[in-house]
Amino acid sequence: MDEKTAQAPTGAPGSVPPAIVVMGVAGCGKSAVGVALAAALGVTFIEGDRLHPPENVARMASGEPLTDELREGWLDAIGERIAASVGKGEGVVAACSALKRSYRDRLSSFCPQIVFLYLEIDPATARRRVGNRKGHFMPASLVDSQFAILEPPAADERALTLDATRPVGEVVAAAVRQMRRS
Repeated sequence: MDEKTAQAPTGAPGSVPPAIVVMGVAGCGKSAVGVALAAALGVTFIEGDRLHPPENVARMASGEPLTDELREGWLDAIGERIAASVGKGEGVVAACSALKRSYRDRLSSFCPQIVFLYLEIDPATARRRVGNRKGHFMPASLVDSQFAILEPPAADERALTLDATRPVGEVVAAAVRQMRRS
């Protein structure tokens, strides 16, 4: 898997977008990449998993995938946090699966400047990573349900696609390089 750009993010050459959502299925490294990317850019990090209502966490922990309706409030909470940061003139990186285009559109309705960083990974690697995690509510049994609804960013979306099997530092460096080129 190589670096791919959907629609190049816009902005001044050498700058990065004010809002970046690191997206992908469970186990792709959204949180690890998001934390490292936010640190590299000196901006706020939002952990989307922490914004799930307790009911959603309980459903997922019991092996039940979320419906579109159950994700709405969660997506709105993330979108509101992103918009609040950008509204204060702060850059922000958020980790959020954003698996469907409709989810990305919902997030973008709060902040049209969002660029999505899609961490592409194969199902076997995602299942292995999720199975090895300790203390997280998402069981490996839900990985396949995420791939079943995944709609990778289309060419007309503001998104970058990077290989999530690479080390976090390489992914972050590639993301910053790609965004500054745009």
